[in-house]
Amino acid sequence: MWKMDSQDLFVASLFIHQNRKPAMATFFSTFSTPNPLISKSILHYNQRFNVKCSAAPPPPLPQEVQTFWKWLSDEKVVSSKSPAKPGTVTEGLGLVAQRDIARNEVVLEVPKKLWINPDTVSASEIGRVCDGLKPWISVALFLIKEKLREEDDKSPWKNYINILPEHTDSTIFWSEEELSEIEGTQLLSTTLSVKEYVKNEFLQVQEQVILPNKKLFPSAITLDDFIWAFGILRSRAFSRLRGQNLVLIPLADLINHSPSITTEDYAYEIKGGGLFSRDQIFSLRSPIPVKAGQQVLIQYDMNKSNAELALDYGFIESTPDRNTYTLTLQISDSDPYFDDKLDIAETNGTKAVQYFDITLGRPLPPKMLPYLRLVALGGTDAFLLESIFRNSVWDHLELPVSRDNEEVICQVVRSACRSALSSYRTTIEEDEKLKGGDIDSRVKIAIGIREGEKKVLAHIDKIFEEREMELDENEYYQERRLRDLGLVGEQGDIIFWEPK
Repeated sequence: MWKMDSQDLFVASLFIHQNRKPAMATFFSTFSTPNPLISKSILHYNQRFNVKCSAAPPPPLPQEVQTFWKWLSDEKVVSSKSPAKPGTVTEGLGLVAQRDIARNEVVLEVPKKLWINPDTVSASEIGRVCDGLKPWISVALFLIKEKLREEDDKSPWKNYINILPEHTDSTIFWSEEELSEIEGTQLLSTTLSVKEYVKNEFLQVQEQVILPNKKLFPSAITLDDFIWAFGILRSRAFSRLRGQNLVLIPLADLINHSPSITTEDYAYEIKGGGLFSRDQIFSLRSPIPVKAGQQVLIQYDMNKSNAELALDYGFIESTPDRNTYTLTLQISDSDPYFDDKLDIAETNGTKAVQYFDITLGRPLPPKMLPYLRLVALGGTDAFLLESIFRNSVWDHLELPVSRDNEEVICQVVRSACRSALSSYRTTIEEDEKLKGGDIDSRVKIAIGIREGEKKVLAHIDKIFEEREMELDENEYYQERRLRDLGLVGEQGDIIFWEPK
């Protein structure tokens, strides 16, 4: 077996943190300080207007939506000839084709004057007190300010604010009882961390901006208001646009997601208003042909996991490759070879704390096994950390180093997987049975999330179980070195020369 050295520190650090709740914080870390608006986000569920489709003609649009459409018409953004308009759909509100729409055809265009972004906030009455705030916080305050306006306090943005939902099925809106359904999951840890982050930001902006400026914010603003605004931005804001990292686009943000659309290309862009115009226009295209009466849909993000979809939008997909589990590996600060290992890790594009997303049914990330071997490296294998090997050590780590090293990483990963699986309240089989019943949408999300995570953990455990069974069949560093020197025969036996 192995002696008490960096291998034991590797094992200890993995197991020490497994007992932290709600999830294992070091080996199976769940969350780092969030950047809440790092990706394109678009509303999926609009709970306020949740009406099921049927064979009968759709019900009339709610008055708020009709008023919103009239506002857009008055602003010359839409007309009776527009290819699509808001409609009641399975998800709640969506964009419904008024005629056949071809692939890549423009569905709508919204000028910059109707966008809500940090520039909008700067030009508003609260602009001067929002200077220097994080962009998402300034936009959140703008949304809350508009939402809390008195009915007789006319503002054109009320037409848009009034169609926004009070909540979605995003886990940030779940009750404690509902969150208990995802106990043991990484999503729970992420959700609680996000809510704590939003709370801390709220307390800071409340002290520095809201309370000192009661004339600008006459109505009481609560944490729930702030979470609502955060949820709206998380689910509806577009990012990754030319010159726009955070922007709400009224009307365009009604478009819903389709898992059957497997491309993000050509869905939307920002373009100029014309040859002699400096105006910018948000242009939305349909990625597929759409028949009149059907909903216009796009792909939100091919790279988001089910946990990210649940947190951002409040839905998940049944496709296996949306199920992921994030492993967090760490070079222990107390490792006697910490400096050498960190230098090797950073030279090869990794860090002292490294995250690896494992997807159901897919191979391990390419750098995961070398990193694992590096973290566990010690004992008689520590010679590979010497400077003479610095330029080639990662190549050696791409393959098994020694039986002890390989056995350690297999045993530790498998033990960690089993420990993580024991933290769930249900088994995969029990979740499968629950899915067949008449269940609430949030419970359905919870079942899908915890089942997906458990399947990924079982997938990881299976990979390392198979590697463990191959320990005696592997070729390790010493054998490879002897072979390269011509000291190993065809049958793997060591060649000796007798002196003449």
